[in-house]
Amino acid sequence: MEKKIKKRVLIITYYWPPSGGAGVQRWLKFAKYLPEFDIEPIILTIDPNHASYLQIDKSLEKDISPDLKVFKTKSFEPLSLLSKILGKKNIAYGGFTNVNKKSILQIVLRFIRGNFFIPDARVGWNKYAYKKAKEIISEYKIDTVITTSPPHSTQLIGLKLKKKLNINWIADFRDPWTDIYYYKDLLHTRLVKRIDEKKEREVLEVADKIIVVGKSLKENFYSKINQEKFVVITNGYDEEDFEEHKRIRPEKFTITYTGTLSDQYNVAAFIEACKMLKSKGVDFIIRFIGNVAESKQNEFKNAGLLENVEIVNYVPHQESIKYLYNSSALLLVIPDFNGNKGILTGKLFEYLASGISVVGIGPTDGDASEIIDECEGGKMFDYTEIEKIYENLYNLIESFRVKQNDSKQYLKYSRKNITKFLVSNID
Repeated sequence: MEKKIKKRVLIITYYWPPSGGAGVQRWLKFAKYLPEFDIEPIILTIDPNHASYLQIDKSLEKDISPDLKVFKTKSFEPLSLLSKILGKKNIAYGGFTNVNKKSILQIVLRFIRGNFFIPDARVGWNKYAYKKAKEIISEYKIDTVITTSPPHSTQLIGLKLKKKLNINWIADFRDPWTDIYYYKDLLHTRLVKRIDEKKEREVLEVADKIIVVGKSLKENFYSKINQEKFVVITNGYDEEDFEEHKRIRPEKFTITYTGTLSDQYNVAAFIEACKMLKSKGVDFIIRFIGNVAESKQNEFKNAGLLENVEIVNYVPHQESIKYLYNSSALLLVIPDFNGNKGILTGKLFEYLASGISVVGIGPTDGDASEIIDECEGGKMFDYTEIEKIYENLYNLIESFRVKQNDSKQYLKYSRKNITKFLVSNID
């Protein structure tokens, strides 16, 4: 007997498999579990043949139910065009970790990107997505639309749908908009910055409800809009992603970091702590899974730690979890800038679910630190606490075992539990 669906919801998201990265997983997982709560998600996304994806991870497609309706449209993508002309290696991503920001070419590209494509270079998808969204809303009698960003241009699709069709519109923010840590790198003129801020404010004012991934991001928006329409729904981990993996004790003490490490990630104290460990004759590996800025690689090299560093390029999601389990400790670094207390990366919840001790570098009064403490999953240290970081690492190395977190507090952050909370906020 076919399950009765109480409600259909249209989810408009630029990032969807085969795109990889943490941003894809949030609504992929919501779409996976929403039917268990009698809500049918319908996905509107970009045709991958027209998309400017930063990474590809086809392994994520396993979470797409054959019953899920997914509509794809074409787009005008200047980044794809530039990639063909200049080569993919010259197209910046991940906070500009993969390029030299000081080169003339990159300065010109950043200026063009920041001032000719507002709010971002993926705004060319909007007219195609808007047209298709109207058709889907009409055909499936949809009264609730969810837009998720970045790219923040996606929020403008929801804004237009709200104005034209008066649907119930929920705007989901995974990152800040004009307060993102690399915003100044886009070299906006004063006029363009005012235009961008006006668009951001209009989205915040018109949306019926605003979802954010952490409480500090919610507070960040307080000065811009009434707080009553905000709800915090964090990222999480999918229990099914962890079922096939088992903990493996690495041959050497191995500290693993997954994701991007850009110029804004202050690892100076961590490096100094590692130098102290090495001076004591301790043998260890610092493993990075993902893109590491050249400047950061040089910091480890200049500290005499090059032989201790292992860099693995982007890997499929399931393989990244395998690396977590083959670790002795997990490194979490929050970008170092004003207003960073709200940075709450999706990988944190997978770190916690692995049970491996987290060594965090960042604001000790931020959202990430609070959740690590709540789940008894490790410790967050300030950017200058060299001695404390050293002592923590030394204690972990002395035990030289895969330390399992016996606390079960992290279970509340399972994707299924978070989806249940999402459902309670869908009118």
